[in-house]
Amino acid sequence: MMYYNRDGSYGGMCGNGGRCIAMFAYLHHIANLNHSFEALDHIYSASIDSENVSIHMKNPISLKLNQYLVLEKKKISFHSIDTGAPHIVIDINTFSKNKDLEDFDVHSWGKKLRWHKKFAPLGTNVNFIKNVEDNIVHLRTFERGVEAETLACGTGSIASAIIAYKKWKLNKPITVVPTSKVPLIINFDEVDKNVQNVTLVGPATITFTGSLDV
Repeated sequence: MMYYNRDGSYGGMCGNGGRCIAMFAYLHHIANLNHSFEALDHIYSASIDSENVSIHMKNPISLKLNQYLVLEKKKISFHSIDTGAPHIVIDINTFSKNKDLEDFDVHSWGKKLRWHKKFAPLGTNVNFIKNVEDNIVHLRTFERGVEAETLACGTGSIASAIIAYKKWKLNKPITVVPTSKVPLIINFDEVDKNVQNVTLVGPATITFTGSLDV
């Protein structure tokens, strides 16, 4: 799999993109219900059950909790992790006590944080999260390369689930509800405080078909 962003830049690994190509490969008799694919020199395994696709993801790296930066004279607390793509995660309640995630200006703040000098030169993806109950996390993501909020981000959902687990002591698996309102299930192991064996599970359905003359 080679994944490109809307702006034409090479996006590297995309969790939801991986689930989509896995379902596509199965529906077009390219692969079986259980198969593997390569992206960025890493082999990912996929498993399909009805409309849901489970991807066994690469182990995350560069986890850093409780970091800070200053933007427009505002001190912002964030956490960072690379789950196949670089992400920062911000608890909406630490950003502002009076801000609700549904009404928050993700585009404006996401764009400013995405290009902040702390993440130069390539920038970062930006996730805003809220713990609503037990092991359920609501998420809104500003994605680099798209340069806007997206309906869902697989690697962002994984990043948010891991940070939520670390900060809020949630039980696994963790359900992440992105802007699309279609839940994604994140599970993983923790060995010697390191996160391993991450799986991303969610639906992948055909929305339209077409043809291209080449």
